[in-house]
Amino acid sequence: MHRPDSELVDLVFDYMRERLQYDPVPLDHPGDGDHLRARLAGVLNATGNNPADVLKLYDHELSRAVISADSPRYLSFIPCAPTKAALLFDMVVSCASLQGISWLEAAGAIAAENQVLRLIADRAGLPESAGGTFVSGGSAGNLSALVVARDTARRKLGVGREATLRIAVADQVHSSVKNTFNIIGVEAFVVPTVDRRFTGEALRAALAADPDPETVIAVVGTAGTTNEGIVDDLQGLSEVTRERGLWFHVDGAYGGAGLFAPSVRARYDGIEHADSFVVDPHKWLFAPFDCAALIYRNPQLARAVHTQDASYLDVLHTEGDEWNPTDYAYHLTRRARGLPLWFSLAVHGTDAYTDAIEEGLRLARESARVIRGTEHLELLHDPQLSAVCFRRKGWTNDDYYRWSQQLLADQIGFVTPTGWDGETVARFAFLHPGTTMEMVQEILDTMA
Repeated sequence: MHRPDSELVDLVFDYMRERLQYDPVPLDHPGDGDHLRARLAGVLNATGNNPADVLKLYDHELSRAVISADSPRYLSFIPCAPTKAALLFDMVVSCASLQGISWLEAAGAIAAENQVLRLIADRAGLPESAGGTFVSGGSAGNLSALVVARDTARRKLGVGREATLRIAVADQVHSSVKNTFNIIGVEAFVVPTVDRRFTGEALRAALAADPDPETVIAVVGTAGTTNEGIVDDLQGLSEVTRERGLWFHVDGAYGGAGLFAPSVRARYDGIEHADSFVVDPHKWLFAPFDCAALIYRNPQLARAVHTQDASYLDVLHTEGDEWNPTDYAYHLTRRARGLPLWFSLAVHGTDAYTDAIEEGLRLARESARVIRGTEHLELLHDPQLSAVCFRRKGWTNDDYYRWSQQLLADQIGFVTPTGWDGETVARFAFLHPGTTMEMVQEILDTMA
C-alpha cells in the first residue's frame, strides 16, 4: 500500500496542475445529496479501485458540488484566496508528513513559522517577547487564548474552579467567542455597542454600574466584525484593561490583516496593548485553509496553561532554542500550517500583500459609492474594512434568498443574505484581489 506509484503521482500532479491554472476559479454549485450518495455507493470496498477512476469521480462529481471559496465571484461569509505559491507549498508540507508539535521534531519548520508570527506581531506593535503558534482557525485561537486568560485570572485572584468569572464582550462579538465561554465555564459580561462598535467609554460605564466588577477578568475586542467589518475602539478598551488589570484579547480573525494596509492602520491603534491576538491568514492573508495565527504578549503565561505533561513528552521540554507550538494552544498533534504563508510571503514580499489587501478595501469603498448612487439601493453602513451591507428597497426576506439562489445558478456570484437588526439584507465581503468592479456591477444590476 505504501509503495510509490509513479503513475498515480503523475495522475494527481496533472490534476493539481490543471486546478492551479484556473483563472478565474469557477464558482460551481452546491451538491444534491441523493445524487452524491448514489455516485459514492460502493467506492469504499475491500479490494479498492483504479486510481484514475477515483480521481475522475472526484473531478467530475465531488469537486463540482463544492462552491469554490477562492473564486473572485465568491463574496459571501469571508472568502479565501490563497496565492498559487501558498497552495503549492501546502502540497510540500503535506508530502513531508511534518509533525509540527515540537522543536525536536520540526525545528526548521517552526523557525519559519515563528518568523511569520514575528512579522504579524511587529505589525501589531507587540513587544519582542511576543510569540505563539498557528492553529486551525479563529475558533481554536479564541478558545486557546481565553483559557489562558481564565487560568491566569484564577491564579491572580486565588480562586478555584467554583468561582464565577466573567469576560466583557460586545453584543456584536463573534459566535466562536460565545461558544468558548460555554466550553471554558465563564460568563459573558455583555456591553451594548455604540453604532455597532465596542468602546472604552461604554465598557468603563458598564463596569462602574455593575455590582461585582471584580468578577470581570478579561475583555474581548474585535478587529473587524464578520458581518460589517467594524473595528472596535481598541485604544479605549486597552486603557480600561490596563487601569483594572484585565486581560485584553483581540479577535482579528477576519480584519486583523488590515494591519498590513496603511489606509486603515490607524483604526487598530491600541492593539499593541493586547495580551493575546488572533488573525486568520486563510482569510485576508491569502493562505490556504486551515491557518490561524495566535500570538501572546507573554507566551510563558500560555505555556503554563497549555503544556501537556506525560512521561513520553518530557524529552520535548529542554533548554536552549526550544519552542514547542503544542505549548501555546490546546492542541498536541498539528500540521505546520504556517509554512505555506511563510513561503508565499518570502516569494512575493510584504508589499504585494499590502497591495492585495488595499485592493479589497478599494473595492468596498467603490461599491459603497455605487450603492449610494443607485436609487433602489440603500447603503447601511460606510465600510470600515472590506464588508459592505446594503438593502434593496422594497424587498422581503424571500426576495433576497431567491435572488441569491439565482445568482449562484447563473454563476454570476455567490452572495448570501445576512441579518441587520432583524431585517434580511444583502452583503458583500471583498477579499479576492481578482474581484473587479465589473463583476460587482453585474451583480448589482440583477437587483434592478
